[in-house]
Amino acid sequence: MNDLRIDSIASQVSATLPKHADTPAKIKDAAQQFEALLISQVLRSASENGGWLGSGGDSASSCAGGFAQQQLAASMAKSGGFGLASLIAQGLERGR
Repeated sequence: MNDLRIDSIASQVSATLPKHADTPAKIKDAAQQFEALLISQVLRSASENGGWLGSGGDSASSCAGGFAQQQLAASMAKSGGFGLASLIAQGLERGR
């Protein structure tokens, strides 16, 4: 039986991966997308009882409300949002 160690396998795998594939712009974009997802979830839970764009009784208004929530969340995240994206990006930068 071969005596393979995890360390040797990990070093072989890491040698095949591109170095520094994540640019700061990619990291910032991923952090903003994650924050937008979180903001969207907050908006969704806030609009469960009645909604902020109408009653949500039919599928058209439900769909429109969902798109509006996604757009608002994305806009909020790009303009600073709750400040989570910058904290996430800083943490990911340190981990590179």
